[in-house]
Amino acid sequence: MKFEAPAGSNLFDRSQIVGKSTPRIDGPLKTTGQAPYAYERHDMANQAYGWVVGSAIAKGLIASMDVSDAQSAPGVIAIVSAPDTKPVGKGIANNAPLFGGPEIAHYHQAIACVVAETFEQARYAASLIRTTYDRSQGAFDLAKVAPDAPLAKGDDSKSTLGDFDAAFAAAPVKLDARYTTPDESHAMMEPHATIAAWEGDKLTLLTSNQMVAWAKQSMGKILGIDPANVRIDSPFIGGGFGGKLFIRADAVMAALAAKKAGRPVKIALQRPLIANNTTHRHATIQHIRIGAEKDGKITAISHENWSGNQNGKNGEDATLQTPKLYAGANRLTANYVATLDLPEGNAMRAPGEAVGHLALEVAMDELAEKLGMDPVELRIVNEPKMVPGSPEKKFSDRNLVRCLREGAERFGWSRRSKTPGSMRDGRWLIGMGVAAGYRAGPTEASGAHVKLDADGRITVETDMTDIGTGSYTIIAQTAAETMGVSLDQVKVELGDSRYPKSSGSGGQWGAASSTAGVYAACVNLRRAIGEKLGFDADAATFEDGSIRSGNRSYKLTEAGALSADGEMTYGDFKDDYDVGTYAGHFVEVGVDAYTGVTRIRRMLSVCDAGRILNPLSARSQVIGAMVMSAGAALMEELAVDPRFGFFVNHDLAGYEVPVHADIPTQDVVFLDTLDDIVTPMKAKGVGELGICGPGSAIANAIYNATGIRIRDYPLTLEKYLSEMPAVA
Repeated sequence: MKFEAPAGSNLFDRSQIVGKSTPRIDGPLKTTGQAPYAYERHDMANQAYGWVVGSAIAKGLIASMDVSDAQSAPGVIAIVSAPDTKPVGKGIANNAPLFGGPEIAHYHQAIACVVAETFEQARYAASLIRTTYDRSQGAFDLAKVAPDAPLAKGDDSKSTLGDFDAAFAAAPVKLDARYTTPDESHAMMEPHATIAAWEGDKLTLLTSNQMVAWAKQSMGKILGIDPANVRIDSPFIGGGFGGKLFIRADAVMAALAAKKAGRPVKIALQRPLIANNTTHRHATIQHIRIGAEKDGKITAISHENWSGNQNGKNGEDATLQTPKLYAGANRLTANYVATLDLPEGNAMRAPGEAVGHLALEVAMDELAEKLGMDPVELRIVNEPKMVPGSPEKKFSDRNLVRCLREGAERFGWSRRSKTPGSMRDGRWLIGMGVAAGYRAGPTEASGAHVKLDADGRITVETDMTDIGTGSYTIIAQTAAETMGVSLDQVKVELGDSRYPKSSGSGGQWGAASSTAGVYAACVNLRRAIGEKLGFDADAATFEDGSIRSGNRSYKLTEAGALSADGEMTYGDFKDDYDVGTYAGHFVEVGVDAYTGVTRIRRMLSVCDAGRILNPLSARSQVIGAMVMSAGAALMEELAVDPRFGFFVNHDLAGYEVPVHADIPTQDVVFLDTLDDIVTPMKAKGVGELGICGPGSAIANAIYNATGIRIRDYPLTLEKYLSEMPAVA
């Protein structure tokens, strides 16, 4: 049903349920182990176990594969192997086939799957497969291939405004610096996992996937079948961060294995295959030049970025935030992508902007140092009135200056020493750092089906997913608020492709978009109730299970059982507006004067993201993103073996991530802002804003503590220990 918003509607401005801190309604299921994650489900009887075998080379051909010993091993039911299986195609956004052979595109590309009665039998039999290869030379070192990398495909890969070269040459104060960020791995708790079953030509996948509709279309394309014959069911996801936006080898191999075995097959990718077989964040090389007047006003700004990927496109565009954050009449941004034979790079929380801030916001700190200017004030001086990269555009709602000012006041920024290396606390050198944050506020079309039962209960059905972010709760809050019932009167069903297509979870669009779709369905249900009972639903008040229309009142139950669909779609309003979210990030660190070890002492993020639908879960979202940003700044790095083209530290024993002890104090403040442009909820999402900036604030704090500037992430102590100031 087409949705038209009620004229003059301000339903959510009274905020009786939406906008209130609410414990997650799925929390009891998760804390008691009852939430049905993909690998643990028992919906399908007679499940067999699959073990995926990954390629032992990064580039070349499979010369031979002997599966005879594996085939005769105890418990083995079937083996899907490259030599005897027709190659499958690429799905949505896959840069290489998810099932390889005879050609190998990257290390640990899936080349076989052993199916057995038990997990242990499948794993053992897989070890008996003997594969020989014809290895080819590959390109594995970004630094070597970057100088010849072409501009990324697309109209926005290079953008200019004014005359950057002339303005930079004339600027009295200049910064010219290069920064690097490494490849990074997803480290979600739940690995990629799928249970696949066929019924005739119909395929069901119980899986862990962020985007159900994309997954349905992708599996159809990969297997060459009608997507209508594919059902995706993903009600609970144990972390995604972009790594589960697209179909991966677990789903493809489970489907192929189930077809060959003639029974359901379950697969969870082993941890090393998370790094090398799925997707990771691309490494970048960034060159930033800024020219400014002596009062700090930027006259010229350039940000060039190099990354690489399997297909020579779809790189990590670290320039995305640069056209949006600061004023400056003369500008240049350029994004170059090299072809690399490493595993596929793809979306990871705030792709582009997350690593772009690691360079841009350190560059701003360096510029402030050259100017002898407070870093907070430098950012405020360069606050734009219109979108600098698109000067014909306005900001839908922007409160970055307020984030910075309120953050500085709350954090005690005035106590920061202006002289690096001069603040001590016993053996610790103390420093404070700041960074601004920008993340786009995208929206995606999203729909839902809403049912009113005869007893007044509401059920919401949508293929929206919950990746640990609280989707169940904010959708229930939206339906409860719109329909005028209590939260416990709402049941939410998510993640099933049989339900209406939603926005899915990703890109910071999930919360604002999915709730807008639920709102649209609820408004249509209200209208259906009004039509049945004889009142104008758009002018009525739905509250406490009752309805008031003029001088008449009704019980919601008088309407009986009804249902309605609704979808929120978006026109071309972004032609006129830039919809973004903003933050001021503040960090205090201590650096051990004797050992060089860095310890984060406290972090603060002040966020401007429109209406916060559930401050309790939104705060957790931002805190989690701040932790990921700390990991990127201080410890996370996939180490590339440039000889053989694989990530050496491909498990959680070698790939370090932050733990609770690494960050003792975090605080998050949400401004009381509403964005009237973006959705009826006036919300924009906040899940990725928290990773855009804190890492650079950490780098700036380390400089303030030590006087040492490091431009190559992660900021591990061997990069600066030899330059530490002498201990008195």
